[in-house]
Amino acid sequence: MGDASGQTPAQGASLGSSVGPSLGPSAGSTGSPTGGPTLGPVAVLVAGLSGAGRTTVIHALEDLGFEAINNFPLGLVDALLADESATRPLALGIETRTRGFSSAGLSDLLARLRGGERAGRARLLFLDCDDRVLARRFSETRRRHPLAPAEDVETGIARERDLLAGIRAEADILIDTTTMAPHALKAEIADRFAPAGPGSDGLAHDLQPGLAITVSSFSYKRGIPAGADVAIDCRFLRNPYWEETLRGKDGREAAVQAYVTDDPRYQSFFEQLDALIAFLLPAYREAGKVYFNIALGCTGGRHRSVTTAEQLAARLRDQGWPTAVRHRELDRAAGRPTTPVSPLEAAQALPAQPRAAGRRNPWHRPADRAGGETG
Repeated sequence: MGDASGQTPAQGASLGSSVGPSLGPSAGSTGSPTGGPTLGPVAVLVAGLSGAGRTTVIHALEDLGFEAINNFPLGLVDALLADESATRPLALGIETRTRGFSSAGLSDLLARLRGGERAGRARLLFLDCDDRVLARRFSETRRRHPLAPAEDVETGIARERDLLAGIRAEADILIDTTTMAPHALKAEIADRFAPAGPGSDGLAHDLQPGLAITVSSFSYKRGIPAGADVAIDCRFLRNPYWEETLRGKDGREAAVQAYVTDDPRYQSFFEQLDALIAFLLPAYREAGKVYFNIALGCTGGRHRSVTTAEQLAARLRDQGWPTAVRHRELDRAAGRPTTPVSPLEAAQALPAQPRAAGRRNPWHRPADRAGGETG
């Protein structure tokens, strides 16, 4: 899936040290690792709706070794990123209350950071959330909405969503925190921005130079992931769920993969999917996109979509594309994204419902009783 020249799609020169999350030049060096001019640190700009988890993300990035600054004025970002002495990546929290904030100003800043010598050295991470959940979070914390201090919370949410609509469309990474407790959001950030392994030059997957790819699996019963650029329906393939010996397994296991790939339609489907992605990736890279999420879905998100995601990710890696793979429903089943660890997190994880009379255990979360076919 490389370029027509046959070269692998290496996405440019290394941006930093291979030890930890540091993205600046190594100690004692002058200039960049490739001998060119130092371009300053890589930055993640964290924006989104109030109450969607921006502060949680900033703290999580700081724990990963980023130099984190919340509510940073837009007018000072250029000077900060031009600092050649910086040795750590930056995490900058941007919100509508930030001094000098405007949607047009943030859009102009992104255009500058994505062009010229520093192209590809900034990522915009946008946090979204369902309006009803945002309203509940404000109610639980007894805070006023920053854009409606003298009005109801719903008015502030609507006002801010309208103000940030254009910025959301420009996001490199979109995370919907509607069903996420704070610890689950921290785990998601760690998955995306913790330093990658050997061969990655110490860069996290979502900070790889050029186009970083994520292949994910999901269940249609829970909806298409909010950050998906392309969603592919795998439900036409034969379903291992109906085989008793395979029902409790998942698409990472050889027996399930063999069952799915033995479907007479699978090989043709996979080759055509491969051809589509081979066409899209270079085109998106040339357009300046830095993050691409391919989502594969089936009924339960355990068998067919997982198998296809694993095989597609393996092929992309073999062809030189920096690729991560994530399985939303398997992660949920493992308990990581949804198990509450505090009363506040429990309240955020629960669906909106009338408060029952009497005392309620805030640690309790009803089990997922959704029945029927999975896979």
